[in-house]
Amino acid sequence: MMKYFKKLIGDRLYLSPRSIEDAETYVKWLNDFDITDYTNRSAILMDIETEKEYLSNRKDNSMGFVIVRSENDEMIGSIGFDKIDYLNRIATFGIMIGEQENREKGYGTEAINLLLDYGFNYLNLNNINLYVMEFNPRAIACYKKCGFKEMGRIRKCAFINGKYYDKLYMDILKEEFDEIGKSYIRNKNI
Repeated sequence: MMKYFKKLIGDRLYLSPRSIEDAETYVKWLNDFDITDYTNRSAILMDIETEKEYLSNRKDNSMGFVIVRSENDEMIGSIGFDKIDYLNRIATFGIMIGEQENREKGYGTEAINLLLDYGFNYLNLNNINLYVMEFNPRAIACYKKCGFKEMGRIRKCAFINGKYYDKLYMDILKEEFDEIGKSYIRNKNI
């Protein structure tokens, strides 16, 4: 039986709908300071029941995928849209690469570009936005590489490890994505 489904196929990975079967992996990642400090979630204690409930209760205004390496069908992260507003054509974006050995290999960039292509060209979004912690230059550089621009910040709003930090807000518009002129989803038919 196939565990993952190739919804959006890229060059080295594909995005598959999230599954409750992956709850244990998510709980492992969501209790790892190496991940949660960067997402401002370190003060949250995550357990398997809560994660299963979250994965079971899909909302109409969110869309989540797992990031899977094509070569071995291994889940390496999670990506998706939250707060999708179909009337105003805007959504908030988030990504997490789980294990350290899968970071800084371009997987995040590829997954982001797949999701942007899908969001703008299939969901008809016009603005995709995100927030990132000020102390995460690797993520900021990745987002800029994908076309995101800084649009503001909330100063000293996140309390992590005894200090307050800024959240930077970034976004990309459909017209800016179209200027790049690339298609990232390899399994499109038209």
